Amino acid sequence: MYRKIEISHRTIIFTAVFLLVLWILYIIRDIILQLFIALLIMAILNPLVSKLSKRRIPRALSVFLVYFIFFGIIGTLIGVIIPIVISQSTSFVNSLPRFFDNLGVSRLLSEQMVGQLISQLGGFPGQVVKVGVSIFSNIFDIFAVLIFAFYFLLMREKLDDHLGFFFGEEKRQEIARLINILEKRLGSWARGELMLMALVGTFTYLGLLILGIPFALPLALLAGVLEIIPYIGPIIAAIPAVLVGLSISPLMGLVVASLAFLIQQFENYLFVPKVMEKSVGVSPIITLVALVIGLRLAGVVGIIVSVPLVITLQVLGKQYLLKD
Repeated sequence: MYRKIEISHRTIIFTAVFLLVLWILYIIRDIILQLFIALLIMAILNPLVSKLSKRRIPRALSVFLVYFIFFGIIGTLIGVIIPIVISQSTSFVNSLPRFFDNLGVSRLLSEQMVGQLISQLGGFPGQVVKVGVSIFSNIFDIFAVLIFAFYFLLMREKLDDHLGFFFGEEKRQEIARLINILEKRLGSWARGELMLMALVGTFTYLGLLILGIPFALPLALLAGVLEIIPYIGPIIAAIPAVLVGLSISPLMGLVVASLAFLIQQFENYLFVPKVMEKSVGVSPIITLVALVIGLRLAGVVGIIVSVPLVITLQVLGKQYLLKD
C-alpha cells in the first residue's frame, strides 16, 4: 500500500530558515569564535575590574588599567621567555646525539632511526616559531578580540538593562542569571588553570635549576603547558627531563623523576584544592576528549577553547535540559 505524505508550507519554511541559519553561522564562525574568546577574557578579568570599580575608580579607567597590567605582563613574558626557549631548545636538539651516546640508545637503535628522530625533534623550535607567528600573524583578529572583550568589560554592569531591551523583562532575570553562572564557571576555571600552569612551571624550573639540569627553561615551560592535560600531561612533560638527567647519571635521572613526582603530589593535594576551590571542574576524561577534538578541528585555537566550550555546554544543559 502506498501512503501519501503531505508536507505543509510551515515545515518547508522552517526547514529553509533552519538551513539558512546554519549556513550563516558557518559563514560567521570566525566572528563567533572571536566573541567566545572575548567572553572568556571578560570572565577572567571582570572580578579584578569590579574590585577596582568598588574603590571609586571609573569603570573605563579600571578596564584600561587591568588591560595594561594583564597584557603588559603577558607581552613581557613572551618577549623575554620565547627567545630563550628557542635558543635552549635548539641547543637541546643539537645535544641529542651526545645524550643518546651517554644513555646507550645509539647501540640499540640504528643510525638511520636516531637520525630520523633527531630530524623530527630538530624541527621543534621552528614549529614553536610557526605556531607563534600563526597566532599573532592576523593582527586584525587579535585586535577585534581585545576590542570585544574591552566593551564586554565596560558594559558588564549595564548588561541587565540591555537584556531587558532585547529579550523582555520576563526573560531578563533568567538570562542574566545564566550569564552570571557562565561567567563564574568560565572565569574560575580559566584563572585556576593559569595559576596551576604557572605554579607547576615555576616549581619545575626552580627544581631543575637547583639540580643543575641543563635546558631547565624549555623543560619547565613544557611542564606548565602540559599541565592542562589531566594525568597524561605531567608524565609526558617529565620524560624529556628524566632523559636529560639520565644522560648525566642514573642517580640524577632518579632525582629528576622524584622531583616530577613530588611536584605532581603537591599539585594534587595542595595546589588543586586551594586554587580550584571556587571552580567546579570538568571530568578529566571529558577534558581529554575535548582537547583531542579541539586539536583535530582547529589546532591550537581548538585546544584553547575546547574546555571552555564544554563548560558552556554543561551549564546550558543543566539550565535547560536538566532544569527539573
